Amino acid sequence: MIGSGYIIIFLIFVIVSWIIGEQLKSRFKKYSKIAVNNQMSGKEVAEKMLHENGIYDVKVVSVEGQLSDHYNPATKTVNLSRDVYYGRSIASAAIASHECGHAVQHAKAYSMLQFRTALVPLQNISAKIMNVIFIMMFFGVFMFNNFISIDLALYVIVGCYAIFTLFAFVTLPVEIDASKRALMWLNSSGITGYGTHEKAEDALKWAAYTYVVAALSSLAMLLYFLFMLAGRRN
Repeated sequence: MIGSGYIIIFLIFVIVSWIIGEQLKSRFKKYSKIAVNNQMSGKEVAEKMLHENGIYDVKVVSVEGQLSDHYNPATKTVNLSRDVYYGRSIASAAIASHECGHAVQHAKAYSMLQFRTALVPLQNISAKIMNVIFIMMFFGVFMFNNFISIDLALYVIVGCYAIFTLFAFVTLPVEIDASKRALMWLNSSGITGYGTHEKAEDALKWAAYTYVVAALSSLAMLLYFLFMLAGRRN
């Protein structure tokens, strides 16, 4: 059922994602060597931004991994990788404040964040369904046909990719808004200034590109399976 077109699309976006990921790592490494004006660590930057936005019920914690930083609305924690948590650089300040931007969104009931949060269960269920379908396909079309028809499978795949695509495109304004909040606060608080603020902008710009690629990849897959389904109906 999956032809060469799927493989080509998949490989293209794998390569593009890898290139952007490497650029992001390169920017982080470069800007990790440039100190912020007040020598504050990522943890201190995060706590300062939270408190100045009237948020005192969110904890800032250190987690393992590289660029594994995220905000968890369920536990109300800003989770920073060790390099960001302890770092005293432009890169650390940019990433820490970006994740706090999500905490501010949560506190202010930002509608797009609420929408994305509501989509998470559907996203997770769709991912599990897709895993089952691809496992079945792995064992061959004959066994696959004994469980589900190709047409029905395509409808399910299209439905799942529609949810993936919606989630990915809803994520874009959420991430962009968090970066805007972060950059405005970094500038107003004096943590970044002339010569350093544009570096923080550059770091967050490349982080945003990863979400753009994810959204375009999901859309491309959705269109691929839609065209496949349309072709079978003609």
